[in-house]
Amino acid sequence: MEERLTTLAALPFHVTGRHPKAVLMGRCRGEGVDTLSSSELFDRIRDLSLGLGGLGVEAGARVAILSESRPEWVIADLATLTAGAVTVPVYPTLPAAQVQYILADSGACVAVAADEEQAAKVRAAWSELPDLRALVVMDPGAGAPATGAAGGEELSLDDLIARGHQRLIAEDGLGRRYKETATAIPAEQLATIIYTSGTTGEPKGVMLTHANVATNIMDAGGVVRVTDADEALSFLPLSHAFERAVVFLYLYNGVTVTFAESLETIARDLQRVRPTVMTGVPRVYEKLHARIHEAVAAGPALRRRLFHWAVGVGIARARAGFAGGSPSLAVRLQFPLADRLVLSKIRARLGGRIRFLVSGSAPLLVSVEEFLFAVGAPVVEGYGLTETAPTLTVNPLERPKPGTVGPAIPNVELRIADDGEVLARGPNVMQGYYGKPEATAEVLRDGWFHTGDIGSLDEDGYLTITDRKKELLVTAGGKNVAPSPIEAALKRSPLVAEAVLLGDRRPYIAALLVPDFGPLAARLSATEASREELCDRADVVRLFEEAVADVNAALPRYEQIKRFKLLPAEFSVATGELTPTLKVKRRVVAERWGEAIEGLYEG
Repeated sequence: MEERLTTLAALPFHVTGRHPKAVLMGRCRGEGVDTLSSSELFDRIRDLSLGLGGLGVEAGARVAILSESRPEWVIADLATLTAGAVTVPVYPTLPAAQVQYILADSGACVAVAADEEQAAKVRAAWSELPDLRALVVMDPGAGAPATGAAGGEELSLDDLIARGHQRLIAEDGLGRRYKETATAIPAEQLATIIYTSGTTGEPKGVMLTHANVATNIMDAGGVVRVTDADEALSFLPLSHAFERAVVFLYLYNGVTVTFAESLETIARDLQRVRPTVMTGVPRVYEKLHARIHEAVAAGPALRRRLFHWAVGVGIARARAGFAGGSPSLAVRLQFPLADRLVLSKIRARLGGRIRFLVSGSAPLLVSVEEFLFAVGAPVVEGYGLTETAPTLTVNPLERPKPGTVGPAIPNVELRIADDGEVLARGPNVMQGYYGKPEATAEVLRDGWFHTGDIGSLDEDGYLTITDRKKELLVTAGGKNVAPSPIEAALKRSPLVAEAVLLGDRRPYIAALLVPDFGPLAARLSATEASREELCDRADVVRLFEEAVADVNAALPRYEQIKRFKLLPAEFSVATGELTPTLKVKRRVVAERWGEAIEGLYEG
């Protein structure tokens, strides 16, 4: 029987002992893939951990990692954890001021940065960070300083690994002591402080122990089953609890993990890695779905008919499976041809070997979920929060219910409060928010974590999330309106890339809509106009009036969208309207587009 992981510090030893592989981890770079074997990965983790020890990193010390996802992120993380120290992930998309806040609030003594761009954020704040002793840079630029802005030390990651290796050679028994120290770390010891990016308010540091994360990996892994025969492509931020836990699960099971070079190279890297499993957030799958339909719409009529026939056969087959039955004889007869002519070619865009996909972080549109099942790339949808390390539920592949996020994983309990809020308890629930006892007491009450999400449980224990408790809109007439289901309905239109519902303390519901300009251009005869001009054109507005009317038809009067505004710019992480996991920050959207919003309520 496979040993059960009890601490994250035990993970490197488990991997090198149970899963010796010539290629365990890699990263797409330029024309090829840089790879590490199991033993090479372990050696770099150990040597870096010893190097950190030489910088004075002791049990409980904070080490911040400011980098995009890559093997060095994992190495720095596990080196920190095996030293008994605490990892503080920092999103590389954050501006310098927020980086300073996290480094200061956590009391980080070492910051590990990806490159000169990220290192510059640390240097700019160093004089305000009395605890920071060293800056370690993965890819230092030419002529990078050896002394930080406040007199602390600055060195490359390779140099620090080399220092650790020199210690290993010079100090008798150090390798043995390293293992003894790492494997003796208690499960209840603090492992990480993850600052929630949040869609509102100041970031809060979520304190998770080794046991919080390790038990969640084991319990989620009992439902999402991967083996050492699998290969994964990873591109989501490791700064987020979801992808980090997924990579831990991959390593525990010996899955070969390859990181995409960047978000822009995912299509290329899918062909290079040809993964069998992959994680994503709903927006990734929604964009894939939209691009495929956009390409088909631009093709000849015969090709369009063939595509819709084949996908229709696939959806019929998938829906029969969802209902626990078998597809009709007609579907069974048509499916092999549909698969050969169309569906297999769609799978080829994902590398051609996908066993299943995983979606987390936000609800996945049912239409997108059905499409993925239809084409033979089934998707496992999960739900959780940073505060729950992170997984609470998983929609199992063998009995999925689209529209839900599945039942609770083993050892997690769920219940619905009187006001509809989802409550959870289990060994994965956080210790609290770092330095914020009042905020902790607000969400941890009577042994239950209050998620802030509104939802319901069906007779089989499957959870459906309907909205965020704090995002409910209360109109001036006193009607409560949940924005997420209406926004999801709007985004089913291939013309709508993003939708934000408005109406809190207002006389009626309105919406901001961001067009998906690719499909929009395909619908128009003249496409030379700028985005601003397109959003003001009467024929374009009429197209969106039709999409809004379709959604309104299924809504009670008080939920119907009375007015909308087309926005000429997509929401992005860079402009602050999206979190790093692509959730909309309503407050930022309201600030940036305040004039447009006021226009919707004038007159």
